[in-house]
Amino acid sequence: MAKICQEVSLQAQIPIIPVVQVVDLIRITQVVKIPVWVQHLDWQPQGQHTGWINLEAVIEAGAKGTLLNHAEHQIPPGTVKQVIKRIQNPEFRIKKFGVMVCCKTMGQAERLAKFKPDYLAYEPPELIGGDLAVSEAKPVVIGRIVKKLPQTKIIVGAGIKTGKDVKRSLELGARGVLVSSGIVFAKDQKEVLEDLVRGFS
Repeated sequence: MAKICQEVSLQAQIPIIPVVQVVDLIRITQVVKIPVWVQHLDWQPQGQHTGWINLEAVIEAGAKGTLLNHAEHQIPPGTVKQVIKRIQNPEFRIKKFGVMVCCKTMGQAERLAKFKPDYLAYEPPELIGGDLAVSEAKPVVIGRIVKKLPQTKIIVGAGIKTGKDVKRSLELGARGVLVSSGIVFAKDQKEVLEDLVRGFS
């Protein structure tokens, strides 16, 4: 899948970032040159913190960023703040390690944007894995978030499956899309990715 992402990304000249499980990270970063992010990260540093996923380890394994607070792995706002604080340490910013924080409501978007993530992903949980794209189901909310947070790069996700969904998301002010099942479960993943990137043209 990561190889397909790389092929389509290079052909279309559109950034595509695989967001992978930490156990797959090093295996994937060894076979693709596009940026690869992890699906979660903890704030604990290296040392006596058995079981936690630390920033130093994922950087050493080749990660270029992380997703935080996905609807399927929510963490308290204070924890999001702690993780971002570690990432924004000058030592790691030099390495250009990115962070995208997921939110499910307008209010949550406003709270989490204060921590200054690189991207804020609006993804209503009830639409995840469904057939109705967020760009069709929640256009007013997307527009409000974009208008309320002009300094924040907004990404939208949930139900995105076609280039039309991508195009509509961009028209509403989003900077990109967060996609999972629409690609992973597709019979022809490359074909779906190629259609999605056409939405950026």
